[in-house]
Amino acid sequence: MSKAKLGVAMFIVSEVNFFLLLIVAYAFYHAYPGAGPTAADSLDVPRTAAFSVLLFSSSATMWMAGRCYQREGQRGVAVWLILTILLGGAFLLGQIYEYIELYSHGVTFSRNMFGTTFFTLTGFHGIHVFVGLTAIAIVAWLVLLGEMKEKERHVQAFEAVSLYWHFVDAVWVVIFTLVYLWAFL
Repeated sequence: MSKAKLGVAMFIVSEVNFFLLLIVAYAFYHAYPGAGPTAADSLDVPRTAAFSVLLFSSSATMWMAGRCYQREGQRGVAVWLILTILLGGAFLLGQIYEYIELYSHGVTFSRNMFGTTFFTLTGFHGIHVFVGLTAIAIVAWLVLLGEMKEKERHVQAFEAVSLYWHFVDAVWVVIFTLVYLWAFL
């Protein structure tokens, strides 16, 4: 395993611990939400599911970018990376819209434990999406400039960014299931 991929893998292991703690806190307070709005009262699951499909699709476009990069060098890679950025960006805009809607209905970070754990968990994920999109944008820019040649360090960098992006998507599968689908059990 390359140093870049090993470094990202170690970072992911540390992030898994953070997400696990946030998920445990959310699950605990799901059972004891306190006074005020709860997930079932507040969340628009169909809308978030639609934005989630965009994020999940971005994992597929990132995979396609990787296939193009391995097979064809730089041909087509930039298109797939830009599509990944657009899909991930649309997901983030959906999350921002959801936050605005929740705030307008009185669901805030400090309202009750649902609000606190919801905004912390989904916000922490949103930060990871933003960081991933930034890394993908840097790689896309380098591809467009012709800097991402088939050199070993470029391949490692591309694979490290791809690994991180797939991690971000996998975490959302867990969060969407726990926060949005579990709300109605």
